[in-house]
Formats: sequence, C-alpha cells, structure tokens
Amino acid sequence: MEKEPIIVLHVVGRLDIGGAESRIMDLYRNIDRQKVQFHFMQHTTDRCAFEAEVEALGGKVYHVPRFNVKNYVSYKMAWNSFFRNHPEIKIVHGHMTSTAAIYLPIAKKVGVQLTIAHARSAGVDPGLKGYVTRFLRRNLYKKCDYRFTCSALAAEAVFGNQKQEERKAVFIPNAIEVDKFRYDEKVRKDLRYELGIEDKFVIGHVGRFSPMKNHQYMLRILEECTKLEKEKRLPETVLMFLGDGELKEEIMEQSVELGISSRVLFLGNRRDINRYYQAMDYFLLPSFYEGLPGTAIEAQAGGVPGIISDRITEEAIVTDLMQSRSIKEEPVLWAKEIMKKSEEMSFDGYAKNFGVQDKNIPEHRQKYATLVREASFDVKEQADRMQNFYFTGKI
Repeated sequence: MEKEPIIVLHVVGRLDIGGAESRIMDLYRNIDRQKVQFHFMQHTTDRCAFEAEVEALGGKVYHVPRFNVKNYVSYKMAWNSFFRNHPEIKIVHGHMTSTAAIYLPIAKKVGVQLTIAHARSAGVDPGLKGYVTRFLRRNLYKKCDYRFTCSALAAEAVFGNQKQEERKAVFIPNAIEVDKFRYDEKVRKDLRYELGIEDKFVIGHVGRFSPMKNHQYMLRILEECTKLEKEKRLPETVLMFLGDGELKEEIMEQSVELGISSRVLFLGNRRDINRYYQAMDYFLLPSFYEGLPGTAIEAQAGGVPGIISDRITEEAIVTDLMQSRSIKEEPVLWAKEIMKKSEEMSFDGYAKNFGVQDKNIPEHRQKYATLVREASFDVKEQADRMQNFYFTGKI
C-alpha cells in the first residue's frame, strides 16, 4: 500500500497572481506530489486566480477571516477549529508573517509537527496597518520551528538582527521556472505585433498596484523619457504595466493628467507573463521595499536590462543586466539612463545594446537564463531541496 503524501499547509493572503504566490506555485508544479502535497489557507472567501490549478494538482484551498485586530478572538478561534478538524496537516508554512505569531503557535499546540515562518517582504504598509504588523512580528522568531527568508533585508525586517543566532533565518531563493523565461525571438515579434508596439521602445513593469511599487515615480520617468526621445529623435517610448491592485484606477487617472496615457499599457494580470518579458526592451522596478522580487529574476532570465531601486536587496542582481539607483533621485536621471539604452539600440538593432558585434542577438539574450540557473534560482533545484526538507526537517 502506497504511503500517503505529507500535507503541507501554505498560508497566504490571497491565492492571486503575486510574487510570493507565484513562487509557491512554481514550487508546487515541480515537486513530487505523490510524496508532498500542498494545501492552502487564504484570508478571503473570494475565488482567486490559482484556486482552479491548485485543485487540479490535487490540493485543497481553505479560508479564514481577514485579520483586522478587532476580530482577534474570532480569528484565533477560526484557526483552532481548523487545525482540530484537519489532523492530516503535518507542516504549516506561513508566508503571511503579519499574523504568523498567532496561527503558528496554535498549529503547534494542536499537534502540527513542523511550523515555518517565511519572510518575503522587507517592509510594511504605511500607517496603522504597518504598526500593527510590526507589533505582531516582534517575537515571531520565538514562535516557529524554522525561519526562512528570501533575502537578508526581509529577514531583518521580519525576525530582527540576524547576528543573533536565535533570530537567524535560512536563505531560500525566490526560484523561478527558468526555461519558461528564456528569450524567444518569435514570441517577441508576435506579441509586439499583437500589442501594436513593433516600432516602440518598451519599458516593462510587473507588479501589484500598491504603494510599495511606486507607480507614480514610473509615470514621471516615462514623462521625462518622452522629452528626451524628442531631443534625440529616438523611437517612441511606451510603459507596459502588468498587474492589478487597489491603486490601478488612480494611476490610470494620473497618466491622463500627465498627458502620457497613450504611452501606457495597462495589461492586468497575465498567466503567460513569461511572454511579456520577451516584448520588453527595459525593465523598471523603483519599489520602496521588496523581499527579493522574483520579477527582477524573471527579467534577467529573459535577457532584459533594467534598473531596480536601491531599497531592494542587491541579492536580486544576479547578472550584469541589472543596476540599482536611488529613488531619491529626480526621475529625469533614471530616464537618461533608460534613454541611453534606447539610443544604443536605435544605432544597430540589439547588437550595440548588448555589446556584441556578430548580431547573434537571440543567442546572446538566451544565455542569461543559464546565468540565472547557475545562481541557484531554478525552481527545479529548489523543489528537490524543499521536498527533502519537508521529509527530514533538515534544510
């Protein structure tokens, strides 16, 4: 008789297309599900983007109320009831660390064998919500069996001073399915034709419309790019936004106010996000904070040059394609750097852009997928590692 798989409960906010959720799903697709099966707890009753796929892969999706401080007692009761009714869950992997200090001790008390708090962000939302998050996390390091992190900055933000052994977290790369992002010239041409941007210089951004992503700054950068392109007689610059979120309507309105709405593509969430990196000429990520953004890794795997904020950990720069700049700088300085790339590309196709003279550009862009894999960001490698951890409790 075959042994039943180990059940791991992953705790998230929503099972929508987001950074942490995408990385967990990449892992889920590549793990041996006959040996380890994932179930998910989300803090909403909405039907979210990944639910159908989770069910198709044999997993289950559960729901608890969203925590709002006022429902502290009922929130704890919901978790108590859940764990008592689901003794099959042996491991709880908490990616939602804002309330992990509440649900992980409950899991342990009820009999869950192993609990994990996984730091995936190096900041918190502004205002009261951020204050509450910091308060709840203040002793999280004591309330879990293992501490994981995607970066040093995220570990410091969630668990505190990493020089203290009791707070130290294990680095788990935000691994991706590298081969999906390897450059494909045909995909690039087809998608750019489909979007009507064949002759444009395309700046791309992938991320939720939330305060941390700094979308207003990106609009100001685009505004400056439009001025510089006219001075230098460069191709028209457009900005491609992929993602949804609470600030989307506001950003759309601001693009109209700035007179650049015709230059901004709001493409929403996409399951085939790998195709859109092929269409980009440049990648932009001026976030106020991140854990370790998988989008920056995806861009590099696709051979896309770009700039990330100096608030983002340097661990996200795994190839020579990516550079870091201060978001305290005026947007025109970012725009000038971006336009250098547009100017280089306009002289000799992609050849000068990538510093090669043989014009064997597809192969040159493709090499970056190999470099990303060599930096241990391939999910196949991490799936083997995590599967072994779930079995042995050793990382």
